[in-house]
Amino acid sequence: MTIRYQADNDLKSAIQRGVRRREPAIDFQSARTASFDSLDDLEVLERASRELRILVSHDVNSMPVAFERFLSTGRPSPGLFLAPQDARIGKVVESLVIVWVASDSSEWENQLVWLPL
Repeated sequence: MTIRYQADNDLKSAIQRGVRRREPAIDFQSARTASFDSLDDLEVLERASRELRILVSHDVNSMPVAFERFLSTGRPSPGLFLAPQDARIGKVVESLVIVWVASDSSEWENQLVWLPL
């Protein structure tokens, strides 16, 4: 299955724009479109999971803990990609495009991956 991404509230919009610029065919939904404004981490993970989207976030403090809690309930996740706030935007964009081009969504199920690769 083709990879689809979901931006978390804290993800820099430049990353989404960069991915779309590099590969317009990538389905990368914004947090605004997903109505993530008042949701906690577990709810965000649940929505991304329901829509079969890999969540992309800068929240390196609380999201890994929430991800472990989410998985411990037995629910599957399409995956979580974390990029520290200080990661180079171009490298994060490049990593997301490479993942989309070179892999299948099943390869990232229940995986927490740090970006850039």
